[in-house]
Amino acid sequence: MSARLLLFIESTYRAEMIRPRDLMSTLLFAIATAALFIACQPAPPPASPIAGPAPAVRLTPAEAKETWTHAESVFETRCVVCHGCYDAPCQLKLTAFEGIDRGGTEKQVYESGRLTEAEPTRLFVDAHDTPAWRGKGFHSVLLPEGMHADPRASVLLRMLDLKQSHPLLPDTDIEKDFTLDLDRKQTCTDAEHFDAYASAHPLWGMPYALPALDPSEHRALVDWVEAGAPHVDAAPLAKDLGAAVEEWETFLNGETLKEQLAARYVYEHLFLGSLYFKGLDEQTFFRLVRSRTLVGPVDEIATRRPFEDPKTDRVYYRLVRREERPLAKTQMPYALGPARLARYRKLFIEPDYVVDRLPTYEPAIASNPFKAFGAIPVKSRYRFMLDEAEFTMMGFIKGPVCRGQVALNVIQERFWIGFVDPEAPWIADEASLLASEASDLALPSQGGSNAVPTEWLGYGRAHDRYIQKKNALLEQAAKRKGGLSLSTLWSGDGTNTNAALTVFRHFDSATVTQGFVGGLPKTAWLVDYSILERIHYLLVAGFDVFGNVTHQVTTRLYMDFLRMESEANFLALLPAPRRRELTDAWYRGLNGEGKARVDSELTSLHAEPDIQYRSAKPEQELEAMWLTRLGPLGASGYAPDGVDLGLRPALERLAKVTGPAASALPEIAFVTVRSGQDETYFTILRDSAHTNVSHLFGESARRVTAEDSLAIVRGFLGAYPNALYEVSRGDFDAFVDAAAHLDGEPSAKALRRRFGVLRASDRFWSHSDRITDAYRRQAPLESGLFDYNRLDSQ
Repeated sequence: MSARLLLFIESTYRAEMIRPRDLMSTLLFAIATAALFIACQPAPPPASPIAGPAPAVRLTPAEAKETWTHAESVFETRCVVCHGCYDAPCQLKLTAFEGIDRGGTEKQVYESGRLTEAEPTRLFVDAHDTPAWRGKGFHSVLLPEGMHADPRASVLLRMLDLKQSHPLLPDTDIEKDFTLDLDRKQTCTDAEHFDAYASAHPLWGMPYALPALDPSEHRALVDWVEAGAPHVDAAPLAKDLGAAVEEWETFLNGETLKEQLAARYVYEHLFLGSLYFKGLDEQTFFRLVRSRTLVGPVDEIATRRPFEDPKTDRVYYRLVRREERPLAKTQMPYALGPARLARYRKLFIEPDYVVDRLPTYEPAIASNPFKAFGAIPVKSRYRFMLDEAEFTMMGFIKGPVCRGQVALNVIQERFWIGFVDPEAPWIADEASLLASEASDLALPSQGGSNAVPTEWLGYGRAHDRYIQKKNALLEQAAKRKGGLSLSTLWSGDGTNTNAALTVFRHFDSATVTQGFVGGLPKTAWLVDYSILERIHYLLVAGFDVFGNVTHQVTTRLYMDFLRMESEANFLALLPAPRRRELTDAWYRGLNGEGKARVDSELTSLHAEPDIQYRSAKPEQELEAMWLTRLGPLGASGYAPDGVDLGLRPALERLAKVTGPAASALPEIAFVTVRSGQDETYFTILRDSAHTNVSHLFGESARRVTAEDSLAIVRGFLGAYPNALYEVSRGDFDAFVDAAAHLDGEPSAKALRRRFGVLRASDRFWSHSDRITDAYRRQAPLESGLFDYNRLDSQ
């Protein structure tokens, strides 16, 4: 049903500029049909309250701490690799005690066919004690109802015992015996129904489709539950760290209107971040939240979006310690400290501008940053985002919007991102344009989380109006000396490593990193302030993962505009004839109204750049000049230059693998090369070629496997490995030769059987521990636990 509804929206969207009435009628019919379907389903039974467990064993405080510490270590290294973030099966988040105590539920966060918004269930935000979570439909996995329940009835322990009784064997057919699809139907049993679950699925103990815990790990969790699941609160902040928090909260809660507006802007951009104090404590992370209180305990204001009405006279911005173990897929570190505080003062407080009143929280204002923050100089806003551009883009890549194939097929497999220089001569003209045309930059979040299809009708027309005026501005800019030249490309001011980024798409996930990684990509984005701001307010601040299907689809479709606008900015630095040739190459197979829209986006600018080209492929010259302009800032830390010289010839051969052999390899593969006690780590990333990325559906029909290629990087890149390989130094040439000659799934399976660390391997967990530790050494701030939900089925 949900796929059919999405297909209605996709097919009609493409023609919405031509047949708005048809779009409205079709969408309303789809929604009405689906609503009737939902209405006929039986209502879920009401959740019954479950009392908290009573300790079965009396422990001293020291014993309680030790018991929890041992259990916590097992949860972190064996459980969180599948049970973290919004896509944790059954919403059972094991990243913190509060998530374990909350338990699980059959309700899913990611539900593509949802007609109305779902109730948010964000851990630490939407409820704060066990009874509140029971009221939201979560059941206990620790002890069933009753103050004197037998600990052996715990769902958690029975799941672990089930795996001990039915462990994975080397010949277990995981593909046959388990369901591993990202959108698989989940079976979320509780204590009352566990016997039926175990009878129907004897192999589905925990860890699911992975090896059982070893005896000491199993014993640690049993002892913890039998002791009443004790939990020890984190120690108070160190004195100097507490003083740093107080200093920042003082700054963020100034009394003047200018200070309050600046703080609101900062909060709306950092609310997803893991904030830390550089040089003081780089392992304690904080969330920036809105609170009803200025001092004392934080009374967090829970809204779906950071810009929604707080329903209080005064908002205070507070720093709250993150209690969860960092995950690679969500960790977004952002440094605070004296230098950052001075930078904020320079950007937002020292400039001469007047704030005569604060913006309202009306959706039309609050969801549109060009209206809400119009008083703050554009250059200040742009510089703020550029300072940590990777973090800004990471909000899209690591935020809740970036999950699943439909959400990700709006972008190419690998592309470079650069930024328009904030000192470009026409920036002042752009600031005036944004102020006058702010209404045409409205975003789908204005419609809330219960969006209706008719709200989509105006976005395309508004975007077209803005593009026409933007192109007129660029036509005038090109007439000035240096208007459209290499100086348009931000050089990072010679020091900022955020000036060059690379994005990899891995089918249903994505990664962003600093530097230009790999060879010349098919496409590139040149992002200006308005695009960067809209990406954030569309996909991060404005996206509600609990919103209805219309909200989710219109968000995805609007991103088409931003992708094309970014590509058009890059093409503007090429000769006009070449723009059309590249547009045709990037959007092969697209015709009719869809192709007309792409052409209007990417080729409607007629101005010529002030750059001299000498070849028939000026894009290659531009990319070479771009790298020269960036200097060391264009390099990434992932180039396999400093590795063992003996490995380089094989790595170079592997990087040249294309076509069916490349297509047979997984999207992300971590490779460990052993040489005695030493290990070297690489990531193989597949670039999956497409004719175009302009549709929600039919991606397999647009795949061009003959053009697939590989990028080989040193270390770990990506949060969701699809395969783990471990190869001895002496066998590395054989591994590369086998990979280079893959010709389909049988040969790919043979490669994994020979060199892979498979799900049923008795060395799986020891290998997992080693690569996790190696990743932590590689990137102490950015690293986190990998997610194994997307490991292949072998």
